[in-house]
Amino acid sequence: MQAGDMRTGFFLSRLPIVHTMKERFLRSIRLLAECYHAFEHISSMHVRSLNLTPAQFDIIATLGNTSGMSFKELGERTLITKGTLTGVVARLEGKGLVERSTKPEDRRSMIVRLTAKGQHEFECAFAEHMQYCRQLFVQYSDEEFSALERELATLKQRLAAGNPTSQ
Repeated sequence: MQAGDMRTGFFLSRLPIVHTMKERFLRSIRLLAECYHAFEHISSMHVRSLNLTPAQFDIIATLGNTSGMSFKELGERTLITKGTLTGVVARLEGKGLVERSTKPEDRRSMIVRLTAKGQHEFECAFAEHMQYCRQLFVQYSDEEFSALERELATLKQRLAAGNPTSQ
C-alpha cells in the first residue's frame, strides 16, 4: 500500500459516520476506497503465497516482456518511491530475478531487467495471479463490466480535470 493510500484511508476513517452518510460523494468515495482496499488485501495475500512481496511482484510484472527500464521509468510505472524501489530491486537482485546494468549511451543511467530466472518467474507468477484475481470477478457480466468501466472512466476524467467548478 502506498503512502497516498494510507492517507486516504486515514482521512475516510476519521470522518464522522453520520456526516459521511449525508454526503453522497463521500459515501461513493468511501465505497470505492473500501473496494480498492479489499481487492488489494486479497491480491497481496495471494502474491505473498507466491513468495513475493506486493512491491516485488509489481516490479516483476512491470518488467515482464520488456528489455528493461531505467529506475525512473520503473518508478513511474509502478508508483513505488525511489527509496523503496532501490531496496526492492536489490532484494530481487539477491534472488537472481533481476539484474542492473548501465546504459551504453549514458553510463550514469542504470537499467533494470529480468534475468532468465526472473522472466520465468514472471511467466509463472503473473499468469497464476491473474487467474486467481479473475475468479473474484467471475460473476460479472459483460454489461456489468461495461457499466463499471464507464463510471470509473468518467470519475477518472473528472478527477483529472482537477477543478470541480470547471465541470
